[in-house]
Amino acid sequence: MNKTLLLAIPLLATAFAALAYDDSYHAKTLPATGTVQVAFPPDEDANSLIVNAIREARKTIQVQAYSFTSNEIAFALIAAKRRGIDVQLIADAEQVRKLENNKLGLMYQAGVRIWLDAQHQSAHNKIMIIDGDSAMPAVVTGSMNFTYSGQFKNAENALILRGNKPLADAYSANWQRHRNHAIPFHP
Repeated sequence: MNKTLLLAIPLLATAFAALAYDDSYHAKTLPATGTVQVAFPPDEDANSLIVNAIREARKTIQVQAYSFTSNEIAFALIAAKRRGIDVQLIADAEQVRKLENNKLGLMYQAGVRIWLDAQHQSAHNKIMIIDGDSAMPAVVTGSMNFTYSGQFKNAENALILRGNKPLADAYSANWQRHRNHAIPFHP
């Protein structure tokens, strides 16, 4: 077989794959507004950054969590609930079954509304939308699970993006899409 033809086969395969690709979905481009805080555990204290953001909440906190074992973050969410903040959480259904020390039962007993997302192989989000309907919302995101290991053992990152309403709206809409197919948690 001709050497040129051998080189062209992967290019043709790529071209056909590109033609078959459904480009009806385009990633959102949002304005860069507001402020950004960042921490890189385990060397930097992301837990305190997240707990402080929770303490600043005025009305709502929407959470999506893959794994949730952090005492500090769980207690901050419970304290927020006790001061009248509407705290709602969606967790990965499989992780709840695997982790004996997850904090969902504790938060549920404190009145936090919790749902389990079992529709996906992994409901792998690690996010919080704080006061998403306000003019100054905060979005917490990054690679860090809300866990002891996420803060103290793993190489992670955590971001808090404040004051970007279009970003908060996008995260809230995604949170709601997952909430729509999630099932209520009952320990």
